[in-house]
Amino acid sequence: MRKLIFGMNVTLDGYTAATGGELGWSGGDGPDSPPSDELFQWWSDRVAATDLALYGRKLWEAMSAHWPTADQQPGATPAEIEYARRWRAMPKAVFSSTISTVDGNARLVTGDAVTEITRLKADDGGPMDIGGATLAAAAMRAGLIDEYVLVTVPVLVGGGTPFFTALDSWVNLTLVETRTFPGGVVLTRYETRR
Repeated sequence: MRKLIFGMNVTLDGYTAATGGELGWSGGDGPDSPPSDELFQWWSDRVAATDLALYGRKLWEAMSAHWPTADQQPGATPAEIEYARRWRAMPKAVFSSTISTVDGNARLVTGDAVTEITRLKADDGGPMDIGGATLAAAAMRAGLIDEYVLVTVPVLVGGGTPFFTALDSWVNLTLVETRTFPGGVVLTRYETRR
């Protein structure tokens, strides 16, 4: 059975995006700052280790607008080139009922997300990452997430898209890793106790 991991950058007050979808806080060193080299490498290594990425529409649109050709842009750093190549190679399933096509190494899922994620988890294979607040919330409510990875940026945005959704019952977690990055960014990784 595959492990399902939900990991994203999150503000100290618990949001994956500020009001209006704003992400300029996510670098950790002030508005519109890029992540530290160390944090960017950590995310790149996660992409390389992911057997299948599950994306909601909004996250897919944000990622697919930049990463397919990011390594061909003037001034692309070696780290950006590596990330772009890893991202393109990583298989992706995009869950949406409002778009009709996806490209690259992705396939579109238009049916019930929980049913498809349950089926994918039952397959053999490596870890799956899930991203996008709405998609992750559905998996969270269904009890499908095995691990939560919060990369907490020391900023308060006061509102936006929450990392966690409302749940019908408690989910007990075990802390399995903590790590600090430049700019006061703190990674915490938790496994779901079953």
